[in-house]
Amino acid sequence: MACFLAPAGVAIVTTVIQKVAKKKEGAAAHTEGESTSTPGKWTQRLRWLNTMLWGGVALLCLEHIWHGEVVPWPPFLTAMTTPGDVGPMVHEILTYGVAMAVMVLVAWGIMVAVAEIIERRANAADLPEVEPDHVGGGL
Repeated sequence: MACFLAPAGVAIVTTVIQKVAKKKEGAAAHTEGESTSTPGKWTQRLRWLNTMLWGGVALLCLEHIWHGEVVPWPPFLTAMTTPGDVGPMVHEILTYGVAMAVMVLVAWGIMVAVAEIIERRANAADLPEVEPDHVGGGL
């Protein structure tokens, strides 16, 4: 009925957070004299999350329109036309909608963790190798 509203709410919040982070990263880069043409690490990673969330919301909304659960006239959600359908609609939002939003956040968290690991390995590979000091007549 309206399960896409929970991920949409999360997407709105994360979009605002991304805009704020982008402004802060741009201001920090400007004060350091860097170019702001490339996004910062967290701005980019928040963009991943927002793409996942907004894409899912769009697909869910289209699916609900296809099934006639969302209409282009008020109250827009067909479950709100009769008071008896509001309870199941809220239950669906709180169960399926929240579960979908949490799963997207978990998938994004895994993506960020993998990106961090790859970045750390790349940074470690860039470091020059240090010869071990064989003092003391070791093996």
